[in-house]
Amino acid sequence: MTPSEIRPEQSIELLKALHILTRDGKLNQDSRRKLKQVYHLFQFIEPLLARLLETNPAFCVVDHGAGKSYLGFILVDLYLRHQAPAARMIGIETRPELIEQTTALARDLGFSQMQFLNDSVANSITSNLLPEHVDLVTALHACNTATDDAIRFGLAKQARFMVLAPCCQAEVATVLRKHKAQQLKDPLAEIWRHPLPTREFGSQVTNTLRCLQLEAHGYQVTVTELVGWEHSLKNELIIAEHKGPPKPHTIARLQALLERLGLQELTERFFVPTVLSGAK
Repeated sequence: MTPSEIRPEQSIELLKALHILTRDGKLNQDSRRKLKQVYHLFQFIEPLLARLLETNPAFCVVDHGAGKSYLGFILVDLYLRHQAPAARMIGIETRPELIEQTTALARDLGFSQMQFLNDSVANSITSNLLPEHVDLVTALHACNTATDDAIRFGLAKQARFMVLAPCCQAEVATVLRKHKAQQLKDPLAEIWRHPLPTREFGSQVTNTLRCLQLEAHGYQVTVTELVGWEHSLKNELIIAEHKGPPKPHTIARLQALLERLGLQELTERFFVPTVLSGAK
């Protein structure tokens, strides 16, 4: 990939600010990898933005755990400022120094559609600084339970789409370790008897539970690769689209899985009883 292959609508100043391009506008090996990942991710999200635009030109995207807001800036740069000038991009981040940096960069670039809030994913669910409804929720490499908070945020805000790339999922593995002696009575527990498999199995179980939770709330879920395995082992991308009413039979399967694996103490995180009362 050479600089001539950068999309013509792309802001060169933004790519420099995000260190995707060097100060003199060139690509080195590391920046080539970053740019390839950015464009790969954009290919997943661009069709969702186009579908939102068809029904609501003033749609709202919320990016949780925004960090330096690579994703938010890229979405605005490649799509919102050209195709959806009435849309909004809100980045939520707990580190105030990053909020200052991203706010200043958006101002310098003239990206007036962007807003940044200093808050946690969990607290943002009830924040009066956010709209009652959002259209697309993203959370890339949201560590451990932050992804679950992002899902709860999306459910509370009735998001049409959610795009999630989980990371550092330790909670389920911790619970599996705690009850390992009792669980080993079940031959299935041999899968996570040793420490490394416990961590990896815990990560897979976590994403399985998240997918079931979303499906129980009427979402259609797709799980794919975020980037090639040569770039990252934290590689699952969960894309969810709201399709219909809640599905009580799916949440029953979720509860059964929690019980089979001895994860009942995590019921509150993954099992949302209100979905049953809302089902017809």
